[in-house]
Amino acid sequence: MTLNPEQTQWFSTTFAQLVANVERAVLGKTEVVQLALTAMLAEGHLLLEDFPGTGKTSLARSMAQTLDGKQSRIQFTPDLLPSDVTGVTIFDQRTQQFEFHEGPIFANVVLADEINRASPKTQSALLEVMEESQVTVDGITHPVGRPFMVIATQNPIEQAGTYRLPEAQLDRFLIKTSLGYPDHASSVKILSQAPLGRGGLILDPIISNDHVATMIDMAATVHVDQVVLEYVAELIEQTREAPDVVLGCSIRAGLGLVRAARVRAAAEGRGYVIPDDVKDLAVPVLAHRMVLDAEEEFRGATTTQVVTRILDQLPTPQERAA
Repeated sequence: MTLNPEQTQWFSTTFAQLVANVERAVLGKTEVVQLALTAMLAEGHLLLEDFPGTGKTSLARSMAQTLDGKQSRIQFTPDLLPSDVTGVTIFDQRTQQFEFHEGPIFANVVLADEINRASPKTQSALLEVMEESQVTVDGITHPVGRPFMVIATQNPIEQAGTYRLPEAQLDRFLIKTSLGYPDHASSVKILSQAPLGRGGLILDPIISNDHVATMIDMAATVHVDQVVLEYVAELIEQTREAPDVVLGCSIRAGLGLVRAARVRAAAEGRGYVIPDDVKDLAVPVLAHRMVLDAEEEFRGATTTQVVTRILDQLPTPQERAA
């Protein structure tokens, strides 16, 4: 079953409304907001590597407000424990029963601030919930509900006292991007909103959680032709065969790229994916999952450059047909 024209139009219109509403709080960052919402509707997670004070918290909060959902923030520190994230089971002497107390991970939008400052043991507490949307504590599984999204942040300039995210953790993030500093016009507008106080702008919800779940299900029905799937497969295979790459992209990366492309297609009013959807999302979906050869990295090469080079060299289905 694929989307009919009415459903496609509703999805596209609603997506544009969500982006516009979030942009009221995160000014001048249309592309990043689109990527964040794409990650959510593809049931993925977002990694933001950016400097302090660029609006990462504002993005998470405004997304939760726009979706009329619950938002939580976890400040990752070296002494943070896994139970501080997932929750803990406590024995209630009054009822003589064990009760599970939910941790901050039980929210629709979870901001994992400075995730690389926590120990690997605490970081691993996110592996199950990010992959399966559930938490297992003392042998009992607790679903976190839909929609569910982790927005994690890293500071690229302060590495002292941090723990590098392992490849298995990075592979759980569908998209990696950065907000960056706002342009001049946006900076002036942000400064003019200063009297609003530290809490920032409070947004009215645009859509309920149930309707977000409906959009997720609708995006999953967007048609992907066989030739597009072959193009995605060749793309991730090329990342493994590149001479300057030690670790290429897994099949999970390919699955995530297809899911994100489906959302992009529906957001643009189409019930089918085209190669340009894949090309537009390839860098934010694939680059952070790759590991470069140490010598190439020392020379200044980046995984973004590798993915861009592969995209330039790999013919699209249209080019092959021509």
